[in-house]
Amino acid sequence: MRLLVTLLSLLLIANAQAVPLPHSVQQELKKVGIPLNAVSVEVREVGKHAPLIALNTQRAMNPASTMKLVTTYAALDLLGPAYTWKTEAWIDGELKDGVLKGDLILKGYGDPKFTIEQFWLWLSELRARGLRDIQGDLILDRSFYELPSHDPSEFDNDPVRAYNVGPDALLINFNTLRLRYIPNGNALTVVTEPPLDGFVLDNRLAPNGGKVNCDNWDDLFQVQPIGDSVILQGDYALECGEREQNLSVMPHTRYVGALFGAIWKELGGTIKGKERNGLVTSSATLLSTHRSEPLSGIIRDINKYSNNVMARQLFLTLGSAIKDPQQASAKTIDESTNNKLGSMNIERSILTTQMWLMNNQLRFPELVLENGAGLSRKERISAAHMSELLQHASNHPLSAELEASLPILGVDGSVKKRLKKSPAASHAHLKTGTLTGVKTIAGYVRSKTGKEWVLVFFINHPYAQRGQDAQDALIEWVQQH
Repeated sequence: MRLLVTLLSLLLIANAQAVPLPHSVQQELKKVGIPLNAVSVEVREVGKHAPLIALNTQRAMNPASTMKLVTTYAALDLLGPAYTWKTEAWIDGELKDGVLKGDLILKGYGDPKFTIEQFWLWLSELRARGLRDIQGDLILDRSFYELPSHDPSEFDNDPVRAYNVGPDALLINFNTLRLRYIPNGNALTVVTEPPLDGFVLDNRLAPNGGKVNCDNWDDLFQVQPIGDSVILQGDYALECGEREQNLSVMPHTRYVGALFGAIWKELGGTIKGKERNGLVTSSATLLSTHRSEPLSGIIRDINKYSNNVMARQLFLTLGSAIKDPQQASAKTIDESTNNKLGSMNIERSILTTQMWLMNNQLRFPELVLENGAGLSRKERISAAHMSELLQHASNHPLSAELEASLPILGVDGSVKKRLKKSPAASHAHLKTGTLTGVKTIAGYVRSKTGKEWVLVFFINHPYAQRGQDAQDALIEWVQQH
């Protein structure tokens, strides 16, 4: 009875203190045809129980990339900011006088940011350790993750886009190829990075001098991967100047093999065999281990630039936070759940996240997780619970790490170009989310009075992309309070 009275009291306080959505925000929504029933908003001062603004806050909404806040905060708490990923090089055979009579095995553990620069340095280290000529194959052990086949065209039928790259235990350079388009008078040069052994670029682009909308400069041509070749066909608008795009044009195994082959040759090495999937054998010996940058740096890339494949890698890594389902922190798992925790997979990560929330007294019954990145039509969370998550994070010992990972309004990341000349610029750390029919933002705003506010603004509507001005109006309104 006492608990019920307390809850009713809190509800009455919340209703008494809540104010309507600011007129400026309502006007911007009305201007673009977004009804209030398609919007969910909560504004709450950090440390306060009652929201200042609460509209449709209990409704389960598609959060788009703001879901990365759940993944990155859980990772900070479960894994710690100093957590690193390893990648191992094993040799299966005799290594003598620089010659390996056998196979080189690379085993991955899900490093989200193993870049081309780091890969080159690591292979250079293998050369320094005495490996030069590989008589056998390059074996790629990708078994740390147990994942279903990934269809990069499933989400939006655009399989070459970098954001559609699937997670992989041995992800190198995000599995992408950078194409740089360089106009030179009436001609066009296309440069590719990084070098890929055996790769052929078939540039059939016709330089076009006509007037175009350069915001959609790449809509005039098609990128068609065929085996180890990529065909560029269509028009390129010269007036749009130099541009670049990162594309995924090869399956993971072939990409790693082609990248390894190019760098290994550059370092003076040779390899007779081909790349293939396999496992570290019992007869193999460890040659070298590469360590990633710490998690504190990884989450900055994930949140500031909304990197989907990195977020998916991190989400899968969350499953490794539970070594033993019977440990005290996992005491809420039932027997049926225990049986599902044998492999490092999506299901394990979802269960780990749910357990972590429960252990922190964060009960989000409407929460739906699919990949932890927000690149999903299925994922759901309410504005009230996103706000509660950010409130909880603000009181965490690592709160500064999470907030520093968020884009700074008008300064960097995905909000670099928003409200640059507004008094609110530099006074907010905000994560954005964008999908077709979804426009979201969530994070922290510091007002001119020195107060810290949690702000969550979800729009789920066919006109959602028109809602940025309304979100910006709310940010400015909060910053003035």
